[in-house]
Amino acid sequence: MQKAEARPRQHDHFGGAARGRGGERAAGVPVGPMEIPAGLMLEPSLYTVKAIFILDSFGQRLLAKYYDDTFPSMKEQKSFERNVFNKTHKTDSEIAFLEGLTIVYKSSIDLFFYVVGSPHENELMLMSVLTCLFESLNHMLRKNVEKRTLVENMDGVFLVVDEIVDGGVILESDAQQVIQKLNFRVDDSSLSEHSVTQVLQSAKEQIKWSLLK
Repeated sequence: MQKAEARPRQHDHFGGAARGRGGERAAGVPVGPMEIPAGLMLEPSLYTVKAIFILDSFGQRLLAKYYDDTFPSMKEQKSFERNVFNKTHKTDSEIAFLEGLTIVYKSSIDLFFYVVGSPHENELMLMSVLTCLFESLNHMLRKNVEKRTLVENMDGVFLVVDEIVDGGVILESDAQQVIQKLNFRVDDSSLSEHSVTQVLQSAKEQIKWSLLK
């Protein structure tokens, strides 16, 4: 299986041309602020996450949220997910660069967790989202992060994702803060059935009302 390719670091395309040997500025190059051609400027954006999805050990989707129109149709999304799964599920790396996107991922038993960002996004920021997602679910599912338990608590899983990322904007990267917002007891290693039922019931009611609007 081909391993995910490593992305070369971006270099200063102007610094080399503006300096001679020994770091001195080459003759004829004006001193002062360098103007970047309009075609190379990136539009400012808060949308630091393009997608989050969870697949099973066969590459089948269990949960997916896309935050822009990079993959506008369900067919394109699932094709992308299959491609990502095929390139990553047998590798030891945690970062992949595929189809011009930065992807960080983690596996647990029979689950694969993915966070997707732009090619210019900071990998550490994406990894913090992935870690927060996994640790939050690990707490919610009482350290039993596997397919059956995840599917049985899918309403709560969606709530966790929405607490971490909203519309592509990263809201939280601290799992304890996510748990507190979902009314879980952080200082208790095991959750009571009553507290879990309350959160899941709240999630179902929120989904119900959103469908009625």
